[in-house]
Amino acid sequence: MTAEITETPTGRQILDTPMQPDGNDVDAATIREYLVTLLATVWRQREGFSGKRPFGNSDWTLHLYGALIKAGHISGEYDEDGYLLEVDDATGNKLIASAIQALAGEDH
Repeated sequence: MTAEITETPTGRQILDTPMQPDGNDVDAATIREYLVTLLATVWRQREGFSGKRPFGNSDWTLHLYGALIKAGHISGEYDEDGYLLEVDDATGNKLIASAIQALAGEDH
């Protein structure tokens, strides 16, 4: 299964992108909620924060990419069992950076 890309969303639209709450490590309903939880975890854990495994899972970025794919914001391909085979992580990274800027009140 391959997802098709729609138009380029704004940072605020990325923040509002739905996530499967039971399909991510923090039960976030949106990318906004996930990023806010990630920032709160960095603040709380400080030097103990693990960028590789912030919530105990080393594939945590795939939760964000998966939401972007499902929304049609980036391309990606899943196998018949639902495992991610390919993802346009370069575009995904740009969109998440745009969402972070939107959290700061700057929408690009």
